[in-house]
Amino acid sequence: MKDASPKKLAFIAALLVMFAFTGILILADIFSEMQISYLVFFVGGLLLFIVSYSVFYYILNNFIYNKIRLVYKTIHELKAPSRERQEKLYRNSDIIQRANEEVAAWASDKRKEIEDLKKMEAYRREFLGNVSHELKTPIFNIQGYVLTLLDGGLEDPKVNRSYLMRTEKSINRMISIVEDLETISKLESGEVKLKFSHFDMNMLVREVMDMLEMDASQKNIHFAFRSSPEVPVMVYADRQNIHQVVTNLMANAIKYGRDNGHVKVSFFDMDEHILTEITDSGIGIPREELPRVFERFYRGEKSRSRNQGGGGSGLGLAIVKHIIEAHQQAINVRSTLGIGTTFAFTLKKGKSVGNSYGSFVI
Repeated sequence: MKDASPKKLAFIAALLVMFAFTGILILADIFSEMQISYLVFFVGGLLLFIVSYSVFYYILNNFIYNKIRLVYKTIHELKAPSRERQEKLYRNSDIIQRANEEVAAWASDKRKEIEDLKKMEAYRREFLGNVSHELKTPIFNIQGYVLTLLDGGLEDPKVNRSYLMRTEKSINRMISIVEDLETISKLESGEVKLKFSHFDMNMLVREVMDMLEMDASQKNIHFAFRSSPEVPVMVYADRQNIHQVVTNLMANAIKYGRDNGHVKVSFFDMDEHILTEITDSGIGIPREELPRVFERFYRGEKSRSRNQGGGGSGLGLAIVKHIIEAHQQAINVRSTLGIGTTFAFTLKKGKSVGNSYGSFVI
C-alpha cells in the first residue's frame, strides 16, 4: 500500500479481526444449538474492533514506525535537503513514502559520489604518474652529468663546464616544478591574498610582449593587437598575478605556434567586465582534449608534445585557471586543429578616464 500509515494499517487489521470474529459467531450460531442475539454480534464485534485497532496501532507505531522514523531521520539529516524539498516532504504525512523517497535519493547521491571518487582516484594516479615523470627526467639528467664528471670529465675543460651548465639547467627545471606546485597549492587553499588595483591591460600586455620578444623571434612569430594598443583598457585585479596569466598564455602560444605565425591580443567591453583573448595561429588542440587542457601536467597528445620539445613545468595552464578563478572570473578555450587556439578570460572592469572602449571590435 503506497499511502499506508499506522492508523490505516491498524484500521484494516481491526476490521479483518472483527469480520473473522463475526464469522466464527455466525458459524457457531448455525452449527450449534446456541442462539446468539444481534446485540451480542454488534457489541462483541465493536469491542473487538476497538481493542484490535488499539493493539495493532500501538504495535505498528511503537515497534515498526519508530524504527523507520529513525532511519529516515538519519538519512534526512545526512542528505540535508533544501527547504523547498523539506517542506514538501513534511506536508506528506506518510512516513513510509517519505523514507522511501529519501532512501532512493540518498542511494542515487551515493552512486554519484562513488563514481566521482573513482574518477578522482584515476586522476590521482595519473597526477602522481605525471609528477614522477616530470621529476625523474631532470633527476636522471643530473645523475648522468655528475657520473660523467666523476668518470674523468671533470678534468676535461671541454666537458666539465658544459655538463655543469646542463646540470644547472636540470636543477632549475626541478625548482620550477616545485615552485609551480607550491603556487597551485597556495591558490587552492586560499593562502594567496590578491592585491587588487586598477591598471591598464594594454600596458601589461606590451610588457609581456617585450619580455617574450626573443622567444618569438626565434620562430619568427609576430605579436599584434586587434585594437589600438594606445587605448587604455582598465581592469581591477591583482596585477602581478594577471601578469603571470598573460605570460603563461603567450609563452604557450609561442611554444605551440607555427613559424612565421602570429599571436594576437584582443579586448572586448562586456558591460561590467573586460574580456581578454589571446589567439595564436598554431597547431591547435583536438576537440576531445579541450576539457583537460587546464589539468596539471596534461600535455595532450604525446607525439604532439614531443614535437614541441621540453621546457616548462606542465603546470602553466593549471596556474592560469586557478588565478582567474581566485578573481572569481572565468577562463575558456576554443581551438581548431591546424588553424589555432584562443584562450579567453574575463576581469572586472577598472576605473578609466572617460569611456575609452569605442575602438573595441566585438
